[in-house]
Amino acid sequence: MDNPDWVEEKEPPAPAFSVTKVLPLEMPNFVTVKVGIDPNTIYVGNDGIVRYVAVMTNSTGTSNAVYEGIRCLTGEVKTYARAGSSGTWSQVANPVWRDLLDNMGSQHPRMFARQAACYARVVVSKPDIIKALQTGTKPANQKNDNPV
Repeated sequence: MDNPDWVEEKEPPAPAFSVTKVLPLEMPNFVTVKVGIDPNTIYVGNDGIVRYVAVMTNSTGTSNAVYEGIRCLTGEVKTYARAGSSGTWSQVANPVWRDLLDNMGSQHPRMFARQAACYARVVVSKPDIIKALQTGTKPANQKNDNPV
């Protein structure tokens, strides 16, 4: 399934983002923060990675953000940078790929992959990702049994 010759593109710098223009993700009931993706930050690379900014807002209205990439083919996520309520990015030192299904602190990468970014481990186009987030429906060719 994985290409041994695959090379990750140098990730673009963490983009500017909006906390007010995010498209919401459906999160599990136990998640108390609201999570959304800023559609202007979505970038689908030639390396098959969907890069984006996810914004998490707690009940007091304080927001934090992460700049991440999802590799649909392998079902992995990498965090490149984090921003606190000031909106200033801090690069992650030596970011690593993690399985989307591992027991990480946040479920938003897996939810984003399932709801919009990946179709059966294949990258979806930026317009299709945005449409899926806006309408709450999966891309037309996406099945309900998406393993990512």
